[in-house]
Amino acid sequence: MVRLSVNVNKIATLRNARGGNIPDVVEAVRKCIAAGCHGITVHPRPDARHITFQDVFDLAAMITVEFNIEGYPGAEFIDLVLRVRPTQVTLVPDPPGVLTSNAGWNLTSGDADWLGDLLARFKQGGIRTSLFLNADNEQIERARKLGADRIELYTGPYAHAFGTPEGEQILEAHREAARLARKIGLGVNAGHDLDLKNIPAYVKAVKGLQEVSIGHALISDALYMGLTRTVKAYLKALGSKPLNVKGAKRK
Repeated sequence: MVRLSVNVNKIATLRNARGGNIPDVVEAVRKCIAAGCHGITVHPRPDARHITFQDVFDLAAMITVEFNIEGYPGAEFIDLVLRVRPTQVTLVPDPPGVLTSNAGWNLTSGDADWLGDLLARFKQGGIRTSLFLNADNEQIERARKLGADRIELYTGPYAHAFGTPEGEQILEAHREAARLARKIGLGVNAGHDLDLKNIPAYVKAVKGLQEVSIGHALISDALYMGLTRTVKAYLKALGSKPLNVKGAKRK
């Protein structure tokens, strides 16, 4: 079953636009968990334009499902992750100030060896590790050598070309990338610009997919449908069962 991790960054963005605590990120997370999502994702950035470090601590104290913290591994980010010890850390190559993630790591440039030591530090802390990557076999093989537990396939190009011949070619590349990753012992996650329209085809094609992280589209849909109904709609699109809240435990 593909797990749905709801990225709640946009909830914090709306709150920060006005100040105060409306909408309440913690309350929104409670709604998502009650609706059956399998995890929560946050992406704290240096400028704190959406999720803040305090949000991360507040959520860590109440989350009963998997907790995924993603971001660029600067010194403050590394310290935060090691203090919180989430279920998973997803490392992305975003430089400070970038609007949103728009590419995976280039692990074959010769400048990525430092990531291996960092991945080992996180794993020693009991944190599952994932690297944000394009669907490129060379990058995937390098991620395994660096010691990552999983990869997260960058689905932006697929989403943007969905419904076109180019989109079908990109989907095939993701299918093969996931196959290779599983073959060499890597778990496979995916994320970026996935929505109710393009998810079913992706899940059908990319076998062994373990988790998708969805924020912008899901929160946008919630403006029309409500948060509870929207989480359930995404679970249905994934073909996944809601998590049993009563039996849910943070791993």
